[in-house]
Amino acid sequence: MTTKSAAAAARATVYGYPRQGPARELKKAIEGYWKGHVDADTLRATAAGLRRANWHELADAGIGEVPTGDFSFYDHVLDATVMVGAIPERHRPAVEADALDGYFAMARGTQDVAPLEMTKWFDTNYHYLVPELDPGTVFRADSTKQVAELKEALALGLPARPVLVGPVTYLLLAKPAPGVAADFEPLTLLDRLLPVYAEVLADLREAGAEWVQLDEPALVQDRTPAELNAARRAYRDLGTLTDRPMMLLASYFDRLGDALPVLAGAPVEGLALDFTEAAAANLDALAAIGGLPGKRLVAGVVNGRNIWVDDLEKSLATLGTLLGLADRVDVAASCSLLHVPVDATLERDIDPQILRWLAFARQKTAEIATLARALTQGTDTISAQLAANRADLASRTTSALTHDPHVRARAAAVTEADARRAQPYAERAAAQRGSLGLPLLPTTTIGSFPQTAELRTARAGLRAGRIDDAAYEERVRAEIQEVISFQEKAGIDVLVHGEPERNDMVQHFAEQLTGYLATQHGWVQSYGTRYVRPPILAGDISRPEPMTVRWTTYAQSLTGRPVKGMLTGPVTMLAWSFVRDDQPLADTARQVALALRDELNDLEAAGTSVIQVDEPALRETLPLRAADRPAYLAWATEAFRLTTSGVRPDTQVHTHMCYAEFGDIVQAIDDLDADVISLEAARSHMQVARELAAHGYPREAGPGVYDIHSPRVPGVAEAAALLRKGLEAIPAERLWVNPDCGLKTRGWPETRASLENLVAAARTVRGELSAS
Repeated sequence: MTTKSAAAAARATVYGYPRQGPARELKKAIEGYWKGHVDADTLRATAAGLRRANWHELADAGIGEVPTGDFSFYDHVLDATVMVGAIPERHRPAVEADALDGYFAMARGTQDVAPLEMTKWFDTNYHYLVPELDPGTVFRADSTKQVAELKEALALGLPARPVLVGPVTYLLLAKPAPGVAADFEPLTLLDRLLPVYAEVLADLREAGAEWVQLDEPALVQDRTPAELNAARRAYRDLGTLTDRPMMLLASYFDRLGDALPVLAGAPVEGLALDFTEAAAANLDALAAIGGLPGKRLVAGVVNGRNIWVDDLEKSLATLGTLLGLADRVDVAASCSLLHVPVDATLERDIDPQILRWLAFARQKTAEIATLARALTQGTDTISAQLAANRADLASRTTSALTHDPHVRARAAAVTEADARRAQPYAERAAAQRGSLGLPLLPTTTIGSFPQTAELRTARAGLRAGRIDDAAYEERVRAEIQEVISFQEKAGIDVLVHGEPERNDMVQHFAEQLTGYLATQHGWVQSYGTRYVRPPILAGDISRPEPMTVRWTTYAQSLTGRPVKGMLTGPVTMLAWSFVRDDQPLADTARQVALALRDELNDLEAAGTSVIQVDEPALRETLPLRAADRPAYLAWATEAFRLTTSGVRPDTQVHTHMCYAEFGDIVQAIDDLDADVISLEAARSHMQVARELAAHGYPREAGPGVYDIHSPRVPGVAEAAALLRKGLEAIPAERLWVNPDCGLKTRGWPETRASLENLVAAARTVRGELSAS
């Protein structure tokens, strides 16, 4: 299909690589530093070693241009905030005293200073720290990190390309700083920011950069003419600079739409575009504008967000079309490989036949290099790889794992009535008030409690065979007893069992459902040092037996107060898994919903009167383009209702969401028809409570008053102040009091103090209400 001369310059590259190391060495070093067990020099040396290992690995795999600057101690958007000097005033003293400690203070907060808000990176499960800007923000260039990491790679003799968050995306992701008018638009600071980027570009050129990549994923979202004009102006100004490297503008996660001609027309040397299924329209759009004559095109044809092997022949066909549309075509993944695990070959417990279907970061780099070799040397040079790839794809298509006739027949028989509760909310609320007898402003937690050292030791001992099932279960019982006892003493109204038996809120269920595969080393960064192992949803889904009834009923036997049953909802089960791509997501969601529906019915039959079905990923999975959202929200909300609509009216159904922008899905939240919803609100200062009120949300809600992603303990006055803000938007008879999220990542001392303060704040505000 190609000849040697047609694409002699083809080069393999990636936009970013997993940061953690094959054994999560970075996580261990950073957490050791926080605890005082590792000094700053050792931490920096560990990080430098991981960067070197990554670059060598990429080069050895055939990647001809390695990325720099994508590595981060916590978050690449926070790194951009440091690079442009947009340090919030409350954090400046800490940053000036010690740059590293100040950096972590912005991410995690301190006892006295709140951290930056955290939210989801577009429609992924990665979280970034939201820049805080105001009309008086003064930007100052600090390219220390970017220059140092570039020099490290160049010193190894490797062609390297620094990767930066682009200025337009940076401003579009930012929010008004606390106390600034909500209608302030950070994009108005663009003219103030561009000289800082110009200075950084000049520093990188002086350090030896030939190319620099500026990521503008915000431009794949719906953008106003003013925002597109800002992008046009930004790259006109930066592109006409004389003291800069060549510039590669990158977008990913979806189609560029109206932004494509803006970027294609900019006076820059290259574009990097997503050409996977989610952004397939980029191909036709690029052809429609006449391609990129005289420019470099980096074609993201290998999916950087999922773990299935690439269809190499399909990618080669796309690349063949692109050869006529640009001066030079290089090959890449669709986005940073940050979103996938490191190496599939480490998985020893997955059937080798199924392992052939999987490609983690190392396998994806090999696919990219293979495709680049085909462009440069012709497809004959990869004939063996093509044959093996065809066999792998065929194996998956014909596997019994991917087709269960019973599951498919049950899903096909679902009716609209199956996804509706039989009674309206008003009738359900009255029945629940009568059966539960809760006070005004009832208190609860989100589900998980701290995972103690004793519990982790027992879990590791069970895996290693040092203890048996009976000993492990005794440890779990002891943990549940402690959690229930503490909650009763603290005065919490609706209890949880603390989830000591669960390693992860998705993996725990995936390991008990048919059609899922679990990994041992498939770690992916969620935020900071929080890594998760997304299970692999490979086949049709069913539930062989109850999953949560045993431990929930045991916890309930220890107390007279209601104990919530805790489940993860169908959309989150998809979003936080590597989900099959061989059928519509709606079909897979319905299968998962039916399995969970059976679990709710069994919990209710066992005497559980409050059941929480978490859907933190509902907003995260929202399509980036408004035109694609109605179809998604229709099947996503139906899947939740299908899960929850088989219970009695006096069974109270809760849901939970966290760390996302909720304003544009309030109608969908309403459509879930949950009796109670708890949401993250502490860092965003009760913004979601106001959004619910503006919508006229008619049911009960618990906007969080305790930010669990920070080690600081909120005082009684602080929590009470947030509750009063909540009461400005939500009537007292419909307001719950709870943390933002689960407490698994926190320690017991801060958890005890924070929850005791939360209960005290609820009592304080109840007293104020009764006195008024």
